[in-house]
Amino acid sequence: MNEWFDISKFTTPPTYTFGNVGRDSMRGPGIVDVDLSLSRNFRLREGMTLQFRGEAFNALNHTNLSEPAKAVGAAAFGSITAAGPARILQVGAKVRF
Repeated sequence: MNEWFDISKFTTPPTYTFGNVGRDSMRGPGIVDVDLSLSRNFRLREGMTLQFRGEAFNALNHTNLSEPAKAVGAAAFGSITAAGPARILQVGAKVRF
């Protein structure tokens, strides 16, 4: 079973009518996200500093699944076909004067 929820409970409503499913009635998987940042300032001379910075997004590299497809009748309806980004690291330097 590849569906995140029971797709047999959903049908396409007749033309020019609204369905009876409430807003936000379908839930997807949860998200675990830990972002970290580390910086250090160095004084070069009076009124001038150098900052080194390192950042990690999704530092634990936890797999975060995207929302299931919600288009009734679509081939992937109810299935999760993608995941969020993996760990992203970036470094930078900045001179303030």
